[in-house]
Amino acid sequence: MIHVHIWGLEMAGIQKSHLAQTEYSFSLAEISNCCRVPDDTIFILVAEGVLNPRGPTRDEWRFDTGDLGRALSAIRLERDLGINPAGAALAIDLLDEVQQLRDRVRLLEALVFQR
Repeated sequence: MIHVHIWGLEMAGIQKSHLAQTEYSFSLAEISNCCRVPDDTIFILVAEGVLNPRGPTRDEWRFDTGDLGRALSAIRLERDLGINPAGAALAIDLLDEVQQLRDRVRLLEALVFQR
């Protein structure tokens, strides 16, 4: 299933071009296949809070592209650095927060230096 989101950003009265962001939705089997791991690995990542599927039951779970990226990162951290799932969840949360802060700094710099 494909969802397409179109959004625009207006800063200081100047309209930025609209950007298209395509978001895919994955079933449990699809995300497991993309990550090349068994379903049990995905269950563990959900239990640790790395992934947040939509849907009431495992059979109905849907994962978005952000979940896919987080799953791949967690699997790499576990495989390459020997970090357990709880540690991978913490590391990914911190990396996400760093990225959000970087995005905010870029936005603020654009507003300040645009004048």
